[in-house]
Amino acid sequence: MTNETKGRIEIIQGDITQQKTVAIVNAANESLLGGGGVDGAIHRAAGLKLLAECRSVGGCPTGQARITKGYNLSARYVIHTVGPIWRDGNNDEAELLASCYQNAMTLAQSNNIESIAFPAISTGVYGFPIEEATAIAIREISKFLDKTPSIKEVLFVCFSQADTTIYKKTLKAYGNGR
Repeated sequence: MTNETKGRIEIIQGDITQQKTVAIVNAANESLLGGGGVDGAIHRAAGLKLLAECRSVGGCPTGQARITKGYNLSARYVIHTVGPIWRDGNNDEAELLASCYQNAMTLAQSNNIESIAFPAISTGVYGFPIEEATAIAIREISKFLDKTPSIKEVLFVCFSQADTTIYKKTLKAYGNGR
């Protein structure tokens, strides 16, 4: 983590649908039509217009990302990314998860988004081990921020205190966030 990146990453415990960042990231499924966990919460908070726009997008492959409006959310945009389902760690899960973060940040950059909030992608029902997923998330976001000064703030919004603690410990080991 370079001096350019320090202080631009923050870890909080909370509800991603309540964040006042320009964009929030949805841990979506390939259909983009809603589901459980973060995906369901974002769809409920954004309203039916999000579902209608997601239908027109036509889905999203694992590791990729798509952008829609935020509708009833405080965030102007939702960046939907499909994380990998954990099988055994030998099916490109780490590479696909890294790709989720890279592609979401590329969409943020290309849409002039200065602040973005991420959930812990793939760590819920998709079963990705939280420690490994957190290390990938911090590494990929840090690498992107090192070369992208236009993105001023990245929040990692953790649902549980346990996940928040893991994220903060990982960020501290990697460098200094906020």
